[in-house]
Amino acid sequence: MLLGLIIILLLVLLLPFSVKFVEHNLEIFLFIMGLASVLVSGVLDRSLILKALEDPINISLAVLIAGLLFRWLQVPLEKMILGISRAIPYQLFLALIVIILGLISSVVTAIIAALILVLIVSVLRLDRQSEIRLVVLACFSIGLGAALTPIGEPLSTLAISKLHENFFYLFRLIGPEVISLVVIFGVLAAILVKPKSDENGLISDQATESYGEIIIRALKIYLFVMGLTLLGAGFEPLIKRYLLDLSPLVLYWINMISAILDNATLAAAEISPAMGPSTIKAILLGLLISGGILVPGNIPNIISAGKLKISSKEWAKFGIPVGLSAMVIYFIVLLFIE
Repeated sequence: MLLGLIIILLLVLLLPFSVKFVEHNLEIFLFIMGLASVLVSGVLDRSLILKALEDPINISLAVLIAGLLFRWLQVPLEKMILGISRAIPYQLFLALIVIILGLISSVVTAIIAALILVLIVSVLRLDRQSEIRLVVLACFSIGLGAALTPIGEPLSTLAISKLHENFFYLFRLIGPEVISLVVIFGVLAAILVKPKSDENGLISDQATESYGEIIIRALKIYLFVMGLTLLGAGFEPLIKRYLLDLSPLVLYWINMISAILDNATLAAAEISPAMGPSTIKAILLGLLISGGILVPGNIPNIISAGKLKISSKEWAKFGIPVGLSAMVIYFIVLLFIE
């Protein structure tokens, strides 16, 4: 059984990163791998099936509703962005973009927050370096903030489900660290982003989404979270065998692989209700911070880089030093907590 689960885990971690077909059909792939894992571990039963059907409902509805609202309010949002940018000091405006998107992402979802970010960058028309820095810092912020509620992103949905906790559990567990990091990234935007008006900024693929695209995205999120729920249940024997006795600080650094692998998938493979709060906190912070370092690390990065045509090299040039610095700082914080 353990050998079978290890093989499935390696396939889950490696194929989305190395095979384009799998990357482009990730939801179906993870569902199949999740089903395989629960069959191999022998935990598939009626209660797990019902749980897998129930877990994705809230986040899928949130993605659907927020997507519809964004479609209907896109033009007023563009006007509001331009108006606010002219009414307050520009560096303050940049800081507020990063902070507010990070905080609201737990309510409007990381996907919609990323789409709003793309809209803002398209409206502002800054020079390319400034726009890339703003996008990277904002995606760090969105990826972190979205984890505060189970409707923000798949990682938080899965974590709450696996831990059998209530809606505000993650806010209580990692809220101070996440909110402080969101504010830090906002301050960094005010300091490091020095914009100049430039016609050669990022070109956005910002056509209004159709209703069909919005519905399909919500259905994909439903299938994605269902697959993660099955994966999480199937990997429980592996977690109990290899991860429960590891130091939280070791797990924190191991999760730097979230820079190249989807952090929700890693959470499914690692988190267990048998773990203590300090271990869960270390796992989540490691996943969330390193998830912003490279493009594949989380959903906001993938959406923003894709729509704004940011190359992996451009992202890494700024994302790596920022992410590593944040990892070191919060490692020290965890040391004091321990």
